[in-house]
Amino acid sequence: MPVTLLPTRLPQGVQDAIGRGVGRLGITPNMISLTGAAGNVGAAYLVTQGWLLAAGLVYLAFSALDLVDGAVARATGKASPYGAVFDAVLDRLSEAVVLAACAWWFADREEHWQVAATFAALVGSVAVSYLRARAEVEGFAMREGLFRRQERVAVLGLGLVLGWLTAAMAVLAVLSNLTALQRFWMLARDVRTLDRRA
Repeated sequence: MPVTLLPTRLPQGVQDAIGRGVGRLGITPNMISLTGAAGNVGAAYLVTQGWLLAAGLVYLAFSALDLVDGAVARATGKASPYGAVFDAVLDRLSEAVVLAACAWWFADREEHWQVAATFAALVGSVAVSYLRARAEVEGFAMREGLFRRQERVAVLGLGLVLGWLTAAMAVLAVLSNLTALQRFWMLARDVRTLDRRA
């Protein structure tokens, strides 16, 4: 049973309707992925300028496009391994650039432990994604986890919007790394089970 704090996706019927509607406009899944990444770079710039409310709204809005690109790919028959990799790389870039901007903002205010927490959050987010990728290389699905991308986006976005960035970063630092450890344990368990059966 997957462990999660938020729903992983919109209901299938809603996804299909969005995918068909957007697809009819001639918009491709890769265009949506690129737009989402560009919006997150914009959110990162807003963070560096100290406009946290605007940054949070932009970050949440453009990160939500991640719910759309896959639906459009399926509805238009354009789903492909390349598109999946392209989207995953841009997702990692989007998250990393906004976290880097948060580290910049904290450093500019000489809030040193918050800078460290931000780097810890970045390490955790990369580790969570890497462990999923590594599991898939080994032939295992790895969608489970306490604190996956949608939870991280929600916490960081709300932290920016509400002005609770320090608290949000502390939560991200702890829970993203706990999720990485959780996924490592699950992957190690599955690999050992497979080795015993071999």
